[in-house]
Amino acid sequence: MIWLTWRQHRKQAFYTLLGFAALAAVLVPIGLAMRNTFSDLGLADCVSQLARADVAQTTRETCDAGFRRFGNQYGSLNLVAVLLITLPALVGLFWGAPLVAREVEQGTHRFVWTQGVGRNRWALVKFGLVGAAVVILAAVYGLGMSWWVDPLNQAAHEGRLGMIVFDLQGIAPIGYTLFAVALGVFAGTVWKRMLPAMGITLAGFIGVRAAVEILARPHYQAARTQTFPIEGDGPPEMSRGDWILTQGVRNPDGTMIAEDTRIQCPPGGKGPDGRVCGAELGLEPGAYNWQLYQPADRFWLFQGIETGIFVALAVLLLYLAVRRIRRIA
Repeated sequence: MIWLTWRQHRKQAFYTLLGFAALAAVLVPIGLAMRNTFSDLGLADCVSQLARADVAQTTRETCDAGFRRFGNQYGSLNLVAVLLITLPALVGLFWGAPLVAREVEQGTHRFVWTQGVGRNRWALVKFGLVGAAVVILAAVYGLGMSWWVDPLNQAAHEGRLGMIVFDLQGIAPIGYTLFAVALGVFAGTVWKRMLPAMGITLAGFIGVRAAVEILARPHYQAARTQTFPIEGDGPPEMSRGDWILTQGVRNPDGTMIAEDTRIQCPPGGKGPDGRVCGAELGLEPGAYNWQLYQPADRFWLFQGIETGIFVALAVLLLYLAVRRIRRIA
């Protein structure tokens, strides 16, 4: 059975490895160039200096300018990152969806299941070998992308918790890829034809990923709140990499006056024209800025939680797929 599985999937394995090699050939030179630029701009020193609480304001401004230069040079790579997060879905389409659907569509399942190989054994060997290969590939991919996006993480204010970059690195790609493959397998047991199974896999993967990222991820842990007055020298410095979920300006009674913004007025509370700062918004004395955020040091905790969610979904889908296989004629 192991030999048969290898014979059936060796072309897929070859083309997958070839695709990974081509991807590495493109991304490794870009990653090395980013690291050289990061070093030439002195941003490695900036990262260590900005981590200290007593950093001088001039140093902070110089470092921020360097980070902006780096972002302007490599900001277009965000488009590449958007394409890269689709790779787990592709594995689900071309590895998971055909696993059962192709056998049933071509009728070869009847031959296999009447040659002394039971349905449960067939499913366990197939799912086990493909799952093991997927875990290895996803782990290599996650480690490689962690290396590749590291300069982008350090240059961005939201750091590793930012949208897209969180999905590319660490252990989360393992969960995404296992889920995509399991979803493809389950879809193949329900629709029993490759193209419908692939379509359902793609739609389901996008829907679940979007729901988890938008609705669940911000609430894995209780978010922290930070407030600071609208008058003064500026807000207290947050750790670089903190993920700001929402912010706004509130009146002393807590009423939100302006969302997704903050106001910083000079000492004395009056603007250059002599008007009270924020008067046009209806701000009352004692109004303050408000932020809700997730600290940067929760990255690995969030990675573990999200990976666990998708691994659990994958196990559930595979269990349901095995039950469906028992009823396939």
